[in-house]
Amino acid sequence: MDNPEKLDKLDLSILRELQKNGRITVTELASRVGLSKTPCQVRMKRLEDLGYVMGYTALIDQKKLGSKHVAFVQVTLNDTKTKALEAFNQAVRLIPEVEQCHMIAANFDYLLKVRTSDINTYREVLGEQISNLPHVKQTSTFVVMEDVKDVASKAI
Repeated sequence: MDNPEKLDKLDLSILRELQKNGRITVTELASRVGLSKTPCQVRMKRLEDLGYVMGYTALIDQKKLGSKHVAFVQVTLNDTKTKALEAFNQAVRLIPEVEQCHMIAANFDYLLKVRTSDINTYREVLGEQISNLPHVKQTSTFVVMEDVKDVASKAI
């Protein structure tokens, strides 16, 4: 939301606890933040309705599922007008191997995080899918050698 000043200390405490454990029971959450169950539920619902809590999900170890290769790809477009950006954005969302896509204020336009099983599969994704996205002029790849720190979202 655009108005973070609407959150008080209890709201922020609830968000911190949910971020640590999205499966926490309302009773346990209420106990940790110093509320009774019903007011805690009301605050949780409000935080969800306002969009502070976007959903609840499981963090999956992709390496255990065989997706061990991670590469970051700088993408430069040949056109950065609104229609070209929209076309790129829509098309990149359809590539399952692209975990993240960020428009960047730099000497390139987008930074993609791509996860595949190995370098050969990555080469196929890059050559057949990413390079063929609308308005792609150039790409540069940076292969991850080791995960030093990787968190799903920043703590509050």
